[in-house]
Amino acid sequence: MKIVITGSLGNVAKPLTQQLLSVGHHLTVISSTDARKQDIEALGATAAIGSITDVDFLTKTFEGADAVFVMTPPAISASNIVENTTQAGKNYAEALKNAHVKRAVMLSSVGAASPIENGPIKGLHHIENLYRDVENTSFTFLRAGYFYNNFFNDIPLIQNAGIIGGNYPENTEIPVVHPQDIAEAAAEELVKNETGKSIRYIVSDLRKASDFAKILGTSVSKPELPWVEFSDEDSLNGMLQAGLPKDMAELYVEMGLGLRKGVVQKDFIEHGSPVAGSIKLEDFAKEFSSKF
Repeated sequence: MKIVITGSLGNVAKPLTQQLLSVGHHLTVISSTDARKQDIEALGATAAIGSITDVDFLTKTFEGADAVFVMTPPAISASNIVENTTQAGKNYAEALKNAHVKRAVMLSSVGAASPIENGPIKGLHHIENLYRDVENTSFTFLRAGYFYNNFFNDIPLIQNAGIIGGNYPENTEIPVVHPQDIAEAAAEELVKNETGKSIRYIVSDLRKASDFAKILGTSVSKPELPWVEFSDEDSLNGMLQAGLPKDMAELYVEMGLGLRKGVVQKDFIEHGSPVAGSIKLEDFAKEFSSKF
């Protein structure tokens, strides 16, 4: 099959590209960075260098594709993040229509069913609705859990303050996922001959926040590492002090509020809380300790 991958050689796109190439598919990988061209071609894929804000470029790249993997960058601006994320989805939708692509897989998120109290996930909610209106293209909305990789951002806090935490309590259950598990699920979905619009959850583990402290702490010789529940205000101030743009920090605080209230997890639970990924928290802890 001829398959187009967006997301350059990121955490999901690279293993997805490698997996599809290994079974003989023809891959084109979109990147906005010319420096990635050589790396993409070294894998055996074709590089398409351009911007996802350019609908003509996307249309030309999508033409002739049997399937397209569409994902939006997690933070594509310092402000108006939800609006800009949604606009990227509009660009993809227009290009898919123009190029008459029959099959697409969208990287979405647990919590995307809600239009409120889910922070940056709100943009994915709007994009899912946009894609539902794309006629003649079948979609799988691949709703992923919270990326394990995000815990790397907690390393300075653990090293400097001896704590880990968020603006939700330690008994909050969080669906988490490894990018490799997402890549495997996306590879399966891209080659399916399906019609209509469907939802698939990809979650590697479902754990309480206290487990993150215990398992990750133990991996770095800090078995007593505590999970600290921050107030929304303290959480916001901490992120601002760490250098996050205000809009982004406020969205992350809102997502924590949604986790605390159960809004983010609600659609995942209602679909039976499926945990299909193979890489558990204990497995990721080895990666975490190597970064620490």
